[in-house]
Amino acid sequence: MIELYTAATPNGHKISIALEELGLEYRVHALDLMTLEQKKPEFLAINPNGRIPAIVDTDNDDFAVFESGAILLYLAEKTGKLLPTEPKARSEVIQWLMFQMGGVGPMMGQANVFYRYFPEKIPAAIERYQKEGRRLFEVMNTQLEKHAYLAGDEYSVADIATYPWVRIYDWSGVDISGLDALQHWLERITARPAVAKGLAVPPPSEKSAEERAKDIAKMVTR
Repeated sequence: MIELYTAATPNGHKISIALEELGLEYRVHALDLMTLEQKKPEFLAINPNGRIPAIVDTDNDDFAVFESGAILLYLAEKTGKLLPTEPKARSEVIQWLMFQMGGVGPMMGQANVFYRYFPEKIPAAIERYQKEGRRLFEVMNTQLEKHAYLAGDEYSVADIATYPWVRIYDWSGVDISGLDALQHWLERITARPAVAKGLAVPPPSEKSAEERAKDIAKMVTR
């Protein structure tokens, strides 16, 4: 049993999608980020950084893992799936996983903050992060013109990590017009049943997108 501590964010969805793809049994602990449940001592004992997602593997002496990329690698290694064992192929998957962790996630996250949530509209900041998001998507598009998936022709944790961030391009104000290979990749992954199940974990908020944006705006300016 995997205990999953999560919220309905791109980083949270990475892990619920992976768990569904891997067929692992898991129990969901949905944290209310607005009330700072992620900062409570009981969660900080699992993730000292106070961020979701995190997991506890009850089959492995209640071993805790935090940071979404580290969790994906742990789950892939636990099951022997979604991560090649051949050294070069394995390295390629990890390279694209790190591309997401160091680039796509942070840039799209900042695009969200300045485009959607920050109370003061700062055009230079908005443009900077949206342009960098577009640049990273162009890098992906070039790779996807040659391969079905980011690290080659096999679906992997690199795709699972990156997809939840790319799928919200419109919310982030990032244009994907002309990036045909990227759009086809989005369509292929969206069509996977495990992805649809993972995106529904935890259940979506009943609030409208605008109401959620206002809540997040309050949080990012605390």
